[in-house]
Amino acid sequence: MSTSTLPCPGCPGRRNHGQYLCRTCWRSLPSTTRGRLALRDARAFQRLRELNRALAARTPLAIIRVSR
Repeated sequence: MSTSTLPCPGCPGRRNHGQYLCRTCWRSLPSTTRGRLALRDARAFQRLRELNRALAARTPLAIIRVSR
């Protein structure tokens, strides 16, 4: 089994392949945001782009919101 890690876009830490953020950053997001990012539907990529835009703008993790 591969244990490759990637840089976390929310902090200097590392995240596992297939995850948007490291565990610490993921748990820092509001629960509604985590729930929406976990949905796998036609708008999933749009929500990921919203997350990445917020991270690039240095928005604090605790206030990041994504669409439904």
